[in-house]
Amino acid sequence: MSGAAQSPRFSPKLATTLRGYGAAGLFADLGAGLTVAMVALPLSLAIAIASGAAPGAGLVTAIVAGFLISALGGSRVQIGGPTGAFIVVVYATIANHGFDGLLTATLMAGAILTVAGFLNAGALLRHVPEPVIHGFTGGIAIIIAASQLNDLFGFGAEHVPAELMAKLHALWAARAAFNPQAFLLALGCMALIVLLRRLFPRLPGLLLAVVAASAAVPLLGLDVATIGSRFGTIPASLPAPSLPDLSLARLGEMLPSALVIAFLAGIESLLSAVVADRMIGGNTRPNTEIIAQGVANCASAVMGGLPATGAIARTATNVRAGGRTPVAGMAHALFLLAFMLLAAPLAAYLAMPALAAVLLVAAWNMAEIRHWPSRLRQSRADAALMLLTLVLTAFADLTVAIGAGVVAGLALKHLTGRGGSRPWQTPDR
Repeated sequence: MSGAAQSPRFSPKLATTLRGYGAAGLFADLGAGLTVAMVALPLSLAIAIASGAAPGAGLVTAIVAGFLISALGGSRVQIGGPTGAFIVVVYATIANHGFDGLLTATLMAGAILTVAGFLNAGALLRHVPEPVIHGFTGGIAIIIAASQLNDLFGFGAEHVPAELMAKLHALWAARAAFNPQAFLLALGCMALIVLLRRLFPRLPGLLLAVVAASAAVPLLGLDVATIGSRFGTIPASLPAPSLPDLSLARLGEMLPSALVIAFLAGIESLLSAVVADRMIGGNTRPNTEIIAQGVANCASAVMGGLPATGAIARTATNVRAGGRTPVAGMAHALFLLAFMLLAAPLAAYLAMPALAAVLLVAAWNMAEIRHWPSRLRQSRADAALMLLTLVLTAFADLTVAIGAGVVAGLALKHLTGRGGSRPWQTPDR
């Protein structure tokens, strides 16, 4: 029998990594957790806002789901929380079904993932063709960038449509409201993020840049929107747990969104875990990771949070900061909880153009522009599959893009023996 067949479906890495755990490992993990928390703070707020939710929902997600993904997951260093990949589906779900509809879909997605993990879905998800992954992430990067144009240019447009072309049309109609102060502040924040990453990679460049840009607003008397002026203050405690609407009619209504959320969470979490494995020479337990994602999404929904998954950038930050066990990810969530309990009102002063800068940089990194020339020089079939998935993701429908990309990729692989290499190949051990 193979290693995957012999190993248990659910075996958290925390239980094995704590053998022989000492003070040196604890201090290293606490330091890494603090570093990741400073990166996750502005990202969690920005992702929630871009998704059409209250900024506090992003913080709740990073705390609740982030803790559980690390505590129960199959990766030594995975960091979980809200990610940019969910912005599209979350925004559309809230727009069409309300925030309660999103909570129902997230809870359903968590249940789907939990069951799927026990049914060995970790092995199945690894067969999604790599060009589909690249096209999908590229399309999402385009949508994320477009979602930030309103705050980048300071238009202040309300009720911007979710669809890309309709969004661009609405923003063009609002061009007379262009705010040069917001635009220059966002550009300065982006430049500072890039500069800090290159010159001082160990510093929390995202947080420092956002704080510096936000401090410039009152110091220079800039007419720029902040979290406080648009959303009010962020709650200083976790909300009480409550179940969303779970009636049969609501469950049937939200099933398509739940399936998309579950697919995204499974794909991105395993992809992030494999990136981490390559950095530390580890071996992720895919089915355990999928189960942990499921439990975390159920908990996030019950606590009023957003969908969550493994976050590649935050996971890489954890590795570079010295995190080597799930304790680092658990610590990052606890540091964020401490911020919520002790200093949440300070988040009201963060400038919206600065948060837009954070997501624009994240979208650029997600798109991986530097790799596209080599990807387009692959076989014509692989390049066409990647571009098809990108176009459908950006300009059509997320569900259609996922379905068409996976079906086309698997059919291409069956007929021609091509269709992209598998993006991960780690055994379930």
